[in-house]
Amino acid sequence: MSKFDSIRPFYDSEVNNALKEVADHPMMKAMMNFTFPDKEEREWTEQLLKTHSIRDFQINFIYHSVRKVLDLTSDGLTTSGFEKLEPNTAYLFISNHRDIILDTSLLNATLYEHGLLMTTSAIGDNLVKKPFLKSLARLTRNFVVYRGLSNKAMLEFSKLNSEYIREAIFSQNRSVWIAQREGRTKDGLDLTQKGILKMLSKGCENLSLKDYFLKLKIVPVSISYENDPTDVLKMPELLAKAREETYVKQKNEDFRTLMSGIMGQKKRIHISVGKVLDEEIDAIFENESSVNKQLQSLVEELDRVIVRNYRLWPTNYIALDLLNQSDEHKHRYSPKEKEEFQQRIQKGVEMDNPMAVKNFLSMYANPVIHKAKLQQLAP
Repeated sequence: MSKFDSIRPFYDSEVNNALKEVADHPMMKAMMNFTFPDKEEREWTEQLLKTHSIRDFQINFIYHSVRKVLDLTSDGLTTSGFEKLEPNTAYLFISNHRDIILDTSLLNATLYEHGLLMTTSAIGDNLVKKPFLKSLARLTRNFVVYRGLSNKAMLEFSKLNSEYIREAIFSQNRSVWIAQREGRTKDGLDLTQKGILKMLSKGCENLSLKDYFLKLKIVPVSISYENDPTDVLKMPELLAKAREETYVKQKNEDFRTLMSGIMGQKKRIHISVGKVLDEEIDAIFENESSVNKQLQSLVEELDRVIVRNYRLWPTNYIALDLLNQSDEHKHRYSPKEKEEFQQRIQKGVEMDNPMAVKNFLSMYANPVIHKAKLQQLAP
């Protein structure tokens, strides 16, 4: 047995058996019939049962599912920065995180289209409770991050995750995707948790921390959706946080959010990848002597690049003006776009609840505010 068996994706040798087990599952049938509406069920089933690798499953099935989702639920995906990446080179993509499934699915579709290595991606164990979803996650090269454990167990799995990431990049030449924080950003403020870097640092072994981070080839990723298809679903947690209450998820809440993110309307989407943080890491380790300060400086650099490269949309500026009851940014959007956004609020938010309205608007306005603050702090 591999020490990574509790968290790893399927090996290619396991893929065909796994597909045979889920081929008749209602969710697999629904996904394939959605993806290939012009094909008889027998056609895609036969091809599915002849599939023996994760890459073939991703390219021949999942990629087409992603393109179908984009066609039906968005006004298109644009990208930037991918031309800076090298083929056959493994990177560690550290990304802001807005949607449970689409963030990684869209990144991998773009990597594939650019002839670049696709990723093995971190996924929370809360999202793979159902057997079918766990199989699908492993078939799309996700590895599990366990949450809500005791401190001792958390330390053990944190080290295991760090070792798996090292193994993927160094030994398998496989890129890795991880979010900059635990869970999705729900308030529009994309901030890196230092704990993510502490977890990564556990894998440095016989390398200095500086050399290890350089060898990981860290690339910041920014993804933005003009309309967040799960914006209304995020409201209960934001309201609980505003009231300083503990938020308890409802049964199947993660699954409903997952499906809403996939099938909800998003309008335009943009993914930007930065360059490898090599010069930045050199400078940080030259100027900071303590590990704590080095990690904090790297956190700040990741935030700076992710926020700088984040594409702002008319919805962001409309929300900020509505929040401030001004028209300062009216040159950034049209009257029609403002009307559509106001209708979105009225449809999804209790308008007689000022806190709910404020939280909804802040979710969209905060990226503008955050970007402006970072620009003011820039040297």
